[in-house]
Amino acid sequence: MLGVLATIKIRPGTNKKFEDAMRRMSEAVTDNEDGNYYYDIYRDDDVTYIVMEKYASQDDIDAHGKSDHMRSIGAEMGQFMAGPPEVKVLKSI
Repeated sequence: MLGVLATIKIRPGTNKKFEDAMRRMSEAVTDNEDGNYYYDIYRDDDVTYIVMEKYASQDDIDAHGKSDHMRSIGAEMGQFMAGPPEVKVLKSI
């Protein structure tokens, strides 16, 4: 099992639109990615979000990155982001 922690900073004032896109992303991941065990989104402060994910394998993480919903919804989310996300992939013990 692999965990993913993604820290995302957004541009101030874009929370509602970003959160709407993130909810759609979470739904798409849950509905379409068999190798994903969870995809949860948390808000830290006004501009910082943490996405916690769990996958069966690196192949499943790679498939997530190449999915249609990551391309479409991810591109939409990008317009609200203040820069690229900080992503950590962790091995479960």
